[in-house]
Amino acid sequence: MYSCDMNSQAFVFFGRSGCGKGTQAKRLANFLKEKGRNTLYIETGNSLRELSRGENLINKKINDVIKDGHLIPVFIPIWIWTDFIVKNFTGKEDIIMDGVCRRLEEAVALSSAFDFYKIEKPNIILINVSKEWSATRLMERKRADDTPEKIQNRLSWYEEDVEPSVKYFREKDGYNFIEINGEQTIEKVYEDIIKALGY
Repeated sequence: MYSCDMNSQAFVFFGRSGCGKGTQAKRLANFLKEKGRNTLYIETGNSLRELSRGENLINKKINDVIKDGHLIPVFIPIWIWTDFIVKNFTGKEDIIMDGVCRRLEEAVALSSAFDFYKIEKPNIILINVSKEWSATRLMERKRADDTPEKIQNRLSWYEEDVEPSVKYFREKDGYNFIEINGEQTIEKVYEDIIKALGY
């Protein structure tokens, strides 16, 4: 059966809202590019925000869900990253993912994608911060959707929905699970990630 060229690697970032996983995912993408690696970067949060703009049914329904502060149905993020991988992955790129697997069903689906493409030993990177640390950072960034109520909703969702996905990958054979202390400077978190990945 076909297997990926260049030993394509996958890097999946987890962490509470505000932990800086997007920043670190982008830094890792730049680092890999500097090493001559081709990379694909998938960030579902931005894709969902883009999908909330427009006049068709899916745009309006996603916008309503986001405005109400509820969780997006699990089929939508799976469709976002599946569509992106199917259209863009040639077997020669590293895949960096941020904002995926917010529920266990999505983690199982992603695992099946890694199996299908024969991506060996995917890297799961958990940037670990406390609930209190996360809430403080979210309030400080002053984004429009960072109201106190919505922040608390997101932090509760992390414990109820995301942590089972983290547990799934932590306990799954064939995965490189990395846990990083996120309550440090951006530079120190980055250094710890690069070191843990063995670069």
